[in-house]
Amino acid sequence: MTLEVGVLGYRFMGKAHANALARLPMFFPDAPAVERSVLVGRDEAALEDAADRLGFESIATDWEAVVGEVDAFYNLGPNHVHPEPSIAALEAGTPVFCEKPLAPTLEEATAMAEAVRDAGDDVPAGCAFNYRFVPAICYAKELLEAGELGEIHHVRGRYLQDWLVDPEAPWSWRNDAELAGSGALGDLGSHSVDLLRFLVGSDDLAGEIERVSGHLQTFVDERPIEETAADDEPETRPVTVDDAYTAQLEFENGAMGTLEGSRFATGHKNDHTVEVHGSEGSLRFSLERLNELEVLRDGNRGYETVLVTDADDPYVDHWWPPGHVLGWEHTFVHENYEFLCAVETGTSFAPSFADGLAAQRVLAAIEESDDRGEWVAL
Repeated sequence: MTLEVGVLGYRFMGKAHANALARLPMFFPDAPAVERSVLVGRDEAALEDAADRLGFESIATDWEAVVGEVDAFYNLGPNHVHPEPSIAALEAGTPVFCEKPLAPTLEEATAMAEAVRDAGDDVPAGCAFNYRFVPAICYAKELLEAGELGEIHHVRGRYLQDWLVDPEAPWSWRNDAELAGSGALGDLGSHSVDLLRFLVGSDDLAGEIERVSGHLQTFVDERPIEETAADDEPETRPVTVDDAYTAQLEFENGAMGTLEGSRFATGHKNDHTVEVHGSEGSLRFSLERLNELEVLRDGNRGYETVLVTDADDPYVDHWWPPGHVLGWEHTFVHENYEFLCAVETGTSFAPSFADGLAAQRVLAAIEESDDRGEWVAL
């Protein structure tokens, strides 16, 4: 059986997933056969060009005509486009893979998760937290589940970028609360929250996040519109989302956590760092060194840098000989493999819409804490 895949969106994430779909049969021979069936968007001319480059058989400007006619629907559009097409696809019995954050608001994310429950157990729905599929993160998860770090005391997640430092950087949908929901909090913080939940969220580690204290900041209140004619006075639009956020966390077992995300961190391009400190050891990971995991074990005087590229490391045997590093784009191949296998077999996939909703609850609580100026319980 060949799975026909429909994809809404053809820019950043559209390219990443189209590349992953093309790589699957080359490196994962047991993956389901997939056809890049239809690419969905609004601009027909741009769609034609993108479909040709990305290897899609056809295009469509109406997602409603697509969601019930494909075997899997990928919703890779801006945040405000996530709820309606995803829910419609699930109501048609079509498995859905949706970009993060799951929705602009907690209310919409809740409706999406309810649509998954209504669709039934044989209709998988995934939320695109691709960093769960970094081999070094998978290895860290194995160490934690094996109890190598002992009782968890501290957990840190930091995601820093600098692409908005220039106040003349143009306005985009990511700067609008109606379209994005939030700024750095949803864009970057959703990844950090999900990784912390993935690594230490089980009851025998730190458990779920119980309460948060958050602070959001906007540094530039308006930005120029990119389409302004050269001879005209530049038009601007207001920035209605956060440029940066910080948060304190308390986990169920009493562990302390901190989160930080910024699109104003000068000199940081895509710096996603996670640290976990336990009674018997510690670990730290940086996305900018994604083949490495730093591990401190009981009795050692310093961190050991583990190169997670051996054949028995997660996913690595599908790629190159030991020591030949993987890249950011490989994480999308791994998550597409897992999701499409779930589609083929009608089984569950993680991270699920329930995971996306759990992250959204934390994001919403951080916003509420900033508004109220106090700790907020989840």
